[in-house]
Amino acid sequence: MLSDRLDISETLVRALIADQFPQWAGLPVRKVVPGGWDNQTFRLGETMSVRLPSAGSYAAQVTKEQRILPMLAPQLSLPIPTPLAMGEASPHYAFPFGIYGWITGEPATTAAVSDMFGFADRLAGFIQSLHRAETAGGPPAGQHNFHRGGDLGIYSAETVAAIAELGDEIDGNVATAIWNEALSSHWERPPVWVHGDIAPGNLLVAGGQLAAVIDFGTAAIGDPACDLVITWTFLDGEARARFRTALPLDAATWQRARGWALWKALITTVDMRRSGSPALDEQRRVLAVILRKTL
Repeated sequence: MLSDRLDISETLVRALIADQFPQWAGLPVRKVVPGGWDNQTFRLGETMSVRLPSAGSYAAQVTKEQRILPMLAPQLSLPIPTPLAMGEASPHYAFPFGIYGWITGEPATTAAVSDMFGFADRLAGFIQSLHRAETAGGPPAGQHNFHRGGDLGIYSAETVAAIAELGDEIDGNVATAIWNEALSSHWERPPVWVHGDIAPGNLLVAGGQLAAVIDFGTAAIGDPACDLVITWTFLDGEARARFRTALPLDAATWQRARGWALWKALITTVDMRRSGSPALDEQRRVLAVILRKTL
């Protein structure tokens, strides 16, 4: 739900740093805007960031990131976050949290991308390097990452319910056909690494081009279909076609990817409708635009 996140303050983060990392207590803490949904991000000094889970369902991802990011980084074609330290739960904040090296860039949601073809090529290259990365020790998809890379069918009940609820906004017959087609196949090859949330907000742009990928909280090994959702949420026209051509994946995988895109757009649209106006703040406004585009 969009309404169950904690609102974490700069004051709280300063207190956590002073208590657990006194060597950094004198550094300024500034909230990053937009700072994310599952985790909220703060800049610590000029060279570090602090990411704190906004709810208990995301807390296990902190330890996972600390373990897998150093393992993945040398194998990938773009920079990813470097873990520097991990904070512990305290009486004032109930979850562990991570401290990372700061990566310069602006999220693709708001950044000016100078060359969408180049963006598509670099993103496809990153995904291919992820698929080539060694999977030994990688966690299989499951509850820890909301089943990204796992069986899409686990979300059938809520998808069908969302299609029914949004009947005044979408063509339910078309949505149902897309969903059933997505469920008709499974990944039959060895599992590969998936990021789990390759979305514009997790893709950093610098100098007009894709420069880094952040937020590996939903990473796992499994079916790569979930990482192709950006085909519909961000890419258009020839850049979309170029991205698809650059990735050697079969038609069934793209069908499942379309199912992942549909599921996320449906359930988030329902959530936003129930929680009130999607224009409550800038993050929700941007999200609403992405949802409309996807549907």
